[in-house]
Amino acid sequence: MTQNKLSPTLSFEVFPPNSKVGTAKLIDTLDDFKELAPSFISVTCSNSALNVEETTVSLSGYIKQELSIPSVAHLPATYLTKERVLSVLNQLDKLGVNHLLALRGDEQPTQKPCNDFKYASDLITFVKEYAPQFHISGACYPEVHPDSRNRVEDIQFLKRKTDAGCDTLISQLFFDNNIFYRFQENCALANIEKPILAGVMPIVNRNQALRLFKTNGTHLPKKFLQILDRYEHHPEALRDAGLAYAVDQIVEFVTQNVDGIHLYTMNNSATANYIYQTTSSLFKTQKELLTV
Repeated sequence: MTQNKLSPTLSFEVFPPNSKVGTAKLIDTLDDFKELAPSFISVTCSNSALNVEETTVSLSGYIKQELSIPSVAHLPATYLTKERVLSVLNQLDKLGVNHLLALRGDEQPTQKPCNDFKYASDLITFVKEYAPQFHISGACYPEVHPDSRNRVEDIQFLKRKTDAGCDTLISQLFFDNNIFYRFQENCALANIEKPILAGVMPIVNRNQALRLFKTNGTHLPKKFLQILDRYEHHPEALRDAGLAYAVDQIVEFVTQNVDGIHLYTMNNSATANYIYQTTSSLFKTQKELLTV
């Protein structure tokens, strides 16, 4: 049988630390990631993008050149001028990094937007025109973007991204797989046919989960809440249960042959290694099944 769908991929996300010590620690983490052979590693950017060259661009280049792993540089549109974007694209191109995650970026109360790019779709259109060699990913929100009035409007904005030239979609994290399946169905109804990577974050402490619920409105299923409540005062048990929960999400997704899993690692190599060791045989088997 001829392969008609690629097997699910596993990719990681990291964020640039705020200190030299943190950066040195992240470099060690990235070196550990090399053994796990992710399909790519994405590097976030602060919403203000004040030091994108020193952080996001630099780390993306290190991953690509020193580790020989494809890297993805996050770019928030709101606080970048067209001239700045062209400069960043030129730097990334010289480093061999030709994959972007185009974002609008959250509003910063203390900083004035540049107004060259109001939405991520504007940034995507610009990059496609001036640097067509770049593969562009876009963010998507299975639980609806916080600034969207409703699900219909959210899908309309997402459609605008893909029509502008977005090649791949990477989802925000969530803890209920059924939410992702409904999102896939909504995308199909809107003729959004790009690959969608499911965002998964292993929760290893209670405060982390509650912070996500508070800031992003992330839905916490009953099963997940029971884990948080039962092991609230048992950090080691909560960590193990959180990792097991993430593995369960991934097992189901790989079985359903989603396009890929994007793991929000929180710069934790132990977490990424556990997920990889526990699920790598699933990805390998799925690939074999699809090529038989």
